[in-house]
Amino acid sequence: MAAADPVGKGIFVTGTDTGVGKTLVTAALALFLRRRGVDVGVMKPVESGVDEPAGLGPDARLLQWAAASEDEPELVSPVRLKAPLAPSTAAKLEGVTIEMDKLVAAARELGRRHEFLLIEGAGGLMVPLAGGLLMADLVSELALPLLVVARPNLGTINHTLLTTFAAQAMGISLAGFMINNMPADPDAACKSAPESLVTLASADLLGVLDQEPGDDQEKVTALADQIALLHSLPWLLMKFELRRLIQRPA
Repeated sequence: MAAADPVGKGIFVTGTDTGVGKTLVTAALALFLRRRGVDVGVMKPVESGVDEPAGLGPDARLLQWAAASEDEPELVSPVRLKAPLAPSTAAKLEGVTIEMDKLVAAARELGRRHEFLLIEGAGGLMVPLAGGLLMADLVSELALPLLVVARPNLGTINHTLLTTFAAQAMGISLAGFMINNMPADPDAACKSAPESLVTLASADLLGVLDQEPGDDQEKVTALADQIALLHSLPWLLMKFELRRLIQRPA
């Protein structure tokens, strides 16, 4: 069961698998909310594949840029690992202990500082953190609703349903899911995915985001523009408990 004491108002973002663009979506949400006057905090609790672990990794840097965050690196990304592997494996190789209490304490501090907190996990919900602990255990400990980022192409129905069903089985509150990287000329699998998932996932579809060209900052900027125009935006803001923004122009 999720803990009864949440870190504050916010969302935990996970992906259905690696490479679905959850960092881009999280950063785009941060930029969109910042444009709407929300004081946004961002966090990447654990990031692997960081070339220079003394500083922030590329995912955390992108989140910090999008939110215009000035929070300390130790809060934004408490655990930074060099090996591009699952956190538990990379940590073991590098002699690093991933402590749940440290991650939760950093999140709580960010939650105290900011009106809204966006936390992006590493990989998917079942990624191992340390020992018998999974990313899902961190979500439960933080007691934040879960936003699932899915891809649109073949296989996404299985991956998305497995993620949403696992979250529900673990007592994690689901804010909903977003489909990212919809191609300009979608094939039959991509075209049918949103409707199929709405029918099967027992979770709300909060947006379908189109594929964008450019570097990461350009993609984030374009995705934030897309979010502002979503027909589902009022529902997304209600799920984020930011109802006051519904009537506010972008």
